[in-house]
Amino acid sequence: MGVEMDPLLHAWSYFRRRKFQLCSDLCSQLLAKEPGNQAAWCLKIRALTEMVYVDEIDVDQEGIAEMMLDENAIAQVARPGTSLKLPGTSQGGGPSQAVRPLTQTGRPITGFVRPSTQGGRPGTMEQAIKTPRTAHTARPMTSASGRYVRLGTALFEYIFHHENDVKNAIDLAAYATQHAQFKDWWWKVQIGKCYYRLGLYREAETQFKSALKQQDMVDTILYLAKVYSRLDQPLTALNVFKQGLDRFSGEVSLLCGIARIYEEMNNISTAAEYYKDVLKQDNTHVEAIACIGSNHFYSDQPEIALRFYRRLLQMGVYNCQLFNNLGLCCFYAQQYDMILSSFERALSLAENEEETADVWYNLGHVAAGIGDTSLAFQCFKLALTNNNDHAEAYNNLAVMEMQKGRIEQVGDLQRSYMAAQMSEAAYPEHVDTQQLITQLRQHFARL
Repeated sequence: MGVEMDPLLHAWSYFRRRKFQLCSDLCSQLLAKEPGNQAAWCLKIRALTEMVYVDEIDVDQEGIAEMMLDENAIAQVARPGTSLKLPGTSQGGGPSQAVRPLTQTGRPITGFVRPSTQGGRPGTMEQAIKTPRTAHTARPMTSASGRYVRLGTALFEYIFHHENDVKNAIDLAAYATQHAQFKDWWWKVQIGKCYYRLGLYREAETQFKSALKQQDMVDTILYLAKVYSRLDQPLTALNVFKQGLDRFSGEVSLLCGIARIYEEMNNISTAAEYYKDVLKQDNTHVEAIACIGSNHFYSDQPEIALRFYRRLLQMGVYNCQLFNNLGLCCFYAQQYDMILSSFERALSLAENEEETADVWYNLGHVAAGIGDTSLAFQCFKLALTNNNDHAEAYNNLAVMEMQKGRIEQVGDLQRSYMAAQMSEAAYPEHVDTQQLITQLRQHFARL
């Protein structure tokens, strides 16, 4: 008869293999026999926490309430280049806004879907935070999430993440800080996280600064920069990152944070330089490779972008968006043998109707580029079939109807002319807008 494994060790084995539900169930059986077993309690709390754990540094999804009811605005009219909420012009020789598509807030679409960006239009939080490295976060396990030395720290993480009870979590952290005579930096960071979740950004800033005075940690620097980004102070956040680089030279997460802020400020060329510095430290960093590839694509260098996307494919990234980008790069680089196979693979890997609509929309562009207007028309129709809110597909269908002379199906020409004039005022060098205005004036002259 074989020797059975100790139940607690068996539960720990489940935990190490990320089978958290089995671990929790086994711990519950142990606690039914020994209610006072602190090791079993601690392991069960950790398992329940890991089932819903999200890295607070990465996830920063700003809801409608935060945007509409924000009372932390410092300046209503900020100077250009000092605000994330004011769409600025392209700086540093990057691609024009007339070429690179923008999000609803006026920021350029990045090459990597992040929770705080709207480029990918994620349907749920789980879709937004899912990245190729792990199922929970785009960053490796950090000290802020890896410290479970005592039952109290594990209990805080359970209350904060699993129960989402910020009030009791901050009370626990405050008592623990007081018990430690205000000398434990970790509890100060947790209080700062609670303040940030409650929208008390200045109080969170105070806690993070106090923690940094006691212990230099990369996580604390990232939290502090996140506070300044939410307060719409990108230059202060950049200074925090650069001061952190003085103490932690070559730290990938700090370099990536600087690149993200420059990208949100529409300083694309500087962001690309910092992403290249990230690759010098970690040549498998998915976000840096994707963003550099996206920058080369919108800078009219599809051949170079294709090399970066192929690198992602070699690394094991296998999703709809990657094959979609590969198809577009092959088309603009005139490598026609790979276009249809890439889009077919993208359609087969699409996980929802929004992704399928984007693939059909890009196929419509390819068809229009080779002169097959009937195929382009059908592709845009299929995009609308999958996503009835696809504004770009409606726009392109209207342009095609106008080219065919079906003016009655296009809509209100006067409103179109007024919108085109506003577009020209915003981007005078946009050639398509100038051509549209010329066509509308010619049509009005014939009336």
